[in-house]
Amino acid sequence: MSHADVQVEVDDYLVETLVPEDEALVAARESAQDTTMPGAAVAPNQGKLLALLTEMIGAHRVLEFGTLAGYSTIWLARAVGPQGRVVTLEVSEQNAGIARRNADAAGVGDVVEIMLGPAGESADRIIETGQAPFDLVFIDADKPNNARYLQAALELTRPGSVIVLDNVVRAGRVADQDSTDDDVRGVRDALALAAADPRLDGTALQTVGSKGWDGFALFRRVS
Repeated sequence: MSHADVQVEVDDYLVETLVPEDEALVAARESAQDTTMPGAAVAPNQGKLLALLTEMIGAHRVLEFGTLAGYSTIWLARAVGPQGRVVTLEVSEQNAGIARRNADAAGVGDVVEIMLGPAGESADRIIETGQAPFDLVFIDADKPNNARYLQAALELTRPGSVIVLDNVVRAGRVADQDSTDDDVRGVRDALALAAADPRLDGTALQTVGSKGWDGFALFRRVS
């Protein structure tokens, strides 16, 4: 058995043991195959981690960059509870329609607001309206714009808020400072921005499993 097969087997075991999914979550995960990026949704144990982070900090307002089929959106919406709010930004009308159906089927339709359009532009509109700050931001959209999304997240959060940046390892390519890959450059630009900004304190971890070799960065706004 290959290392990749073992990684998937371990993830399957961990999910089966600790992360039971109901029918709505299973349907949302499976419907990701009908989106513009099949296979890109977070794994169940990663979705559970997002929910736990949300609950641990008592988040009531969550902003998500990148919706796809709404799988992670459902985890986040359930974590904020019926009085909370999840605003999720999606560029594809096709994906937004799938996500809306999934959120409604999961019983969190009233909690979820899907903003259609380029995520950067949608975030700018939220900034302009002067809404209350978000308690948690999950960035999982097009990687070349990661730095822009992180800058927007800083405008839309408060001290104590948490920011999660997904897919930062890129199968190890993130360590190549000479990479010309736009996704890698986007990750490196965002991490450099975070490292230089005194308002953020954070770390990044590598992960392996059903999603391959990747990782995420976790930041807390300290000021």
